Amino acid sequence: MSEHTTNTAWRLRPPAHRVSRRAIGYWTVTASILWIILIGVQTLIVVTSDDPPSFLTVTLAISCVLGPLHLIVMPQWRYRVHRWEVTGEAVYTQSGWLKQEWRIAPVSRIQTVDIERDPFEQLFGLAKITVTTASAAGPLRIAGLAHDRALALAEELTKTTQAVRGDAT
Repeated sequence: MSEHTTNTAWRLRPPAHRVSRRAIGYWTVTASILWIILIGVQTLIVVTSDDPPSFLTVTLAISCVLGPLHLIVMPQWRYRVHRWEVTGEAVYTQSGWLKQEWRIAPVSRIQTVDIERDPFEQLFGLAKITVTTASAAGPLRIAGLAHDRALALAEELTKTTQAVRGDAT
């Protein structure tokens, strides 16, 4: 194999798998709650004050524009960015929307695999996997997985890490 072919074979690429499409709804609903609270508090103050500060009226107007824009753009963007892949050698994740992160963890460094589901993830049939490694950068997280896929992935990672020799340190 030539040097060019070898370098090309090991070139980094986006992980192969997307998260569940249901993650779009989950991200939209969870972000909506924060926007509703923010806009609600601002509205309450403006409506109930005899002389509301003018900056608050301006921030309320800005929130009423930015909130819906954020709810339209952010979930779609995150869905396009969030990816994951597991091979016999490593776990690959790509996540974020404004600040994007790409992480690669060798299977030999995996210490634990956890599945988590908050109430809204349960409502949407989603789960997140946390892969704890012997890394100062902290654990890898794959959020937005269909629950059954997360269970299968946790089982696969457990089997793979048991088959790989090493002390995960």
